[in-house]
Amino acid sequence: MESASDHAQLTGLAIVALAALICGMVMRRFNQPAVAGYILAGVILGPSSLGLVDDRETIRQLAELGVLMLLFLIGMELSLRGFRAVWKIALATTALQIAVALVAMLGLGRLLDWPMAQIVLLGFVVAISSTAVAIKMLQDIGELRTRIGQVTVGVLIAQDLAVVPMMLIVGSFGGGRTIGFAALVQVALSLVFLALLIIYLSQRQKIRLPFARLVGKSVDLTPLAGLAFCFGAAALSGLLGLSAAYGAFLAGLVIGNSTSRRIMIHHTAPIQSVLMMAFFLSIGLLIDLRFIWDNIWTVLAVVVFITVFKTALNVGLLGLLGESWPSAFLSGVLLAQIGEFSFILAALGVGIGSVTPENYRLIVAVTVLSLVISPFWLETARRLHRVALMGVTSPRETLRLTYGKEASALVRSTRRAEGRVTELAAGAGRWLSGILRLSRGTADRAEREDRKARDPSASPSARMRIGMTGARAGAARWLAQVLPRTGDRPDETRDGPTSEPEPSAPSRGSPAE
Repeated sequence: MESASDHAQLTGLAIVALAALICGMVMRRFNQPAVAGYILAGVILGPSSLGLVDDRETIRQLAELGVLMLLFLIGMELSLRGFRAVWKIALATTALQIAVALVAMLGLGRLLDWPMAQIVLLGFVVAISSTAVAIKMLQDIGELRTRIGQVTVGVLIAQDLAVVPMMLIVGSFGGGRTIGFAALVQVALSLVFLALLIIYLSQRQKIRLPFARLVGKSVDLTPLAGLAFCFGAAALSGLLGLSAAYGAFLAGLVIGNSTSRRIMIHHTAPIQSVLMMAFFLSIGLLIDLRFIWDNIWTVLAVVVFITVFKTALNVGLLGLLGESWPSAFLSGVLLAQIGEFSFILAALGVGIGSVTPENYRLIVAVTVLSLVISPFWLETARRLHRVALMGVTSPRETLRLTYGKEASALVRSTRRAEGRVTELAAGAGRWLSGILRLSRGTADRAEREDRKARDPSASPSARMRIGMTGARAGAARWLAQVLPRTGDRPDETRDGPTSEPEPSAPSRGSPAE
């Protein structure tokens, strides 16, 4: 028999799935990646907002599996043969990005007395970009199949290849200030093995997996075989003292360059989507809105600095490496955000004690905002580039040419809204005045009928009819007394204001008292 706690867990999972679905659809409606919606769902359900998710352990375990599946998917989707066309500029750009970021963090860390593990971690976080967001923007602007798209995707692939060594290096610090010699040898051997595997897979025809013939195209066995291969390689990597993500990435590389690649991606895609949703939603659960609000200027300053710094760095590196400056500019802007692997590196840093919880919250906040503003930064940078080519130097004119259309549309929308509100207020005033006039007119008729009913010469039937009319009009008198007397203003204006109402004179034909 199911207990109350079991029902609570099922209810929590249902709320999580529904919130992720709704937020994902909303983001897709605004042409944003669905992962941004998953992060937003985590923020809404997290402790800093509604606080509806209490069982974080289940979400955390699913998120860890999501990390493995994310690296497994990246490995499967890497096109090593396509990467060979731009591998020189891609590898050179990535290596220089990492080197410059590490040097910048080293200088900042010396000033602020940071430990070496934190310096290296922050350098890696700043260097990498988001593959999902950058490819989505390339598709939106129609540049995915052009030279700009090839170079940008090549740099992203090189960064994805560098993530695994980054994780190995960060994990090797083990909470200390420096990396040990044994760990350094282990990382070097892992890098050598990864390089040899990439060379082997890119120089020969697609390999045939040993279980491919037995599994075939079975809808039941194919996704199970993919999960077993992924988690088995991750477990073996962990037994060898390496990162489990390293093994999952290698498994993805092997399957991605095999004859089973297409069918494996097709059948494992739903499982990957669910686990990746759990990963990004867990990031949203960790976002502390109070921390962001309390440190809003620090967070915004870091986001702006990193975005501008990475844009200038990427444009300069690609231009110096032989790309035309227009192509280098667009590729540099596309790579300006912080990547989703920063979450993994930051969580690894917290686990080994090289990053404090406060710095971890700052990294998460900056990364999320960087991902969200990427499409807006791309459009802004492209407009600024066109303004610069026009030779405009005035800040006021630059702002007008950059966001003039949006500002004009906002002003027009505001004016239309104000006019609509004014019309509604005027209509409500006319309706209330009409009710007051009707009530006062009915009350006057009631008084006349009442005086007629008191006339001794009236017949009994006439008195009864007049009395019923007076009863109906009594409600009108009460309504005229209860409603606000705003309707009296027109009469006061017409007849002239009076400081005190005078008693009504007796009507003609009525007895004076």
